[in-house]
Amino acid sequence: MSLVTSKEMFKKAYEGQYAVGAFNVNNMEIIQGIVDAAKEEQAPLILQVSAGARKYAKHIYLIKLVEAAIEDSGLPICLHLDHGEDFEICKSCIDGGFTSVMIDGSKLPFEENIALTKKVVEYAHERGVVVEAELGRLAGIEDAVNVSTKDATYTDPDQAVEFVERTSVDSLAIAIGTSHGAYKFKGDCNLDFDRLATISKLLPNFPLVLHGASTVLPEFVEKCNNYGGQIKGAQGVPEDMLLRAGKLGVCKINIDTDLRLAMTASIREHLSKNPSDFDPRQYLKPAREAITGMVKHKIRNVLNCSGRLK
Repeated sequence: MSLVTSKEMFKKAYEGQYAVGAFNVNNMEIIQGIVDAAKEEQAPLILQVSAGARKYAKHIYLIKLVEAAIEDSGLPICLHLDHGEDFEICKSCIDGGFTSVMIDGSKLPFEENIALTKKVVEYAHERGVVVEAELGRLAGIEDAVNVSTKDATYTDPDQAVEFVERTSVDSLAIAIGTSHGAYKFKGDCNLDFDRLATISKLLPNFPLVLHGASTVLPEFVEKCNNYGGQIKGAQGVPEDMLLRAGKLGVCKINIDTDLRLAMTASIREHLSKNPSDFDPRQYLKPAREAITGMVKHKIRNVLNCSGRLK
C-alpha cells in the first residue's frame, strides 16, 4: 500500500456528511499515536506537515516515518503540506512524495492569490497531486502563520466561487471565525454558519476545509497548568460546532494544538510524578498513548468518521 490523495476521501466525506481529520505531525511518537487511533477506529486519515515541521524533523525523515506507518497499519494515508507559503515549497513537497499540498496565498490580493494558486495547481495536477488553497484570513498563531485579529477577514462567498472556477483547486480553506493556536476566543465562540451554508450551496459537492479547529480540550489545559504549565485562558472551538460544520460541506478539519496539549500534558505529569526518570521512552510512551486516546475521541465525537473505511 502507498500514499493516497484526499480526492476519494473528500467525495465520501461530502456524501456521508462527516469530516476527515488532518493531524499535524512532527516526530515518530505523534505519527504513531495518530495512526494507532485511526487504525482502531477504521477512519480515513490525513497526516500533514508544516514548513516548521519540515525544518525540525527534515523532509526525508517525515516521509519515511509516514511510509513506515502505512506499512505497519495498512491504512490509506494522505500526506499533506500545511500552509505552503510559495510555489517553491509546494514544488519541493510534490517532487518529494507528498500527495497533497496547500498553497496559502490568503495574505495576497485576490488576483495574486489566484495566479499563485493556479501555478501550483497546474504543476501538481500534472503529477497526480491535489491542491488546497485558502481564501480569507484566520486570526491567530501557528508556526510561521501569525495574523492579528484586525487583519483577519471572512471568506466572501461570491469570491470563493470565482476563485475555485479560475484556479481549478481541489479544496478550499475558508474563514468563518475559527483561529490558529490555543487562544482562539476571549468570549463565546461564534462561527458564521450562515456564511458556510451559503458557500456550500454555491459550491455544491466541493470540499471545504476548516483551519484553526482544535477544541483545546479543557482536561489537557488543566493538566498542563496543574503540573507547572502557564496556559491560562486557552479556549478552542466547541465540538458541537465542528460536528455541524461537517454536515455543511466541510470535509477536512485541521487539528494541531490539541495534539501538542495532549503530549505536553502527559509529559509534564509523568516527569512531575517520576522526577528520577530520564529515559525519553519513559515519558514519551504515555505521551503517545495520550495522543491515541485524544485522536480516537476526535474521530468518534468531533469528525464523525469512525468506521468510514468499511
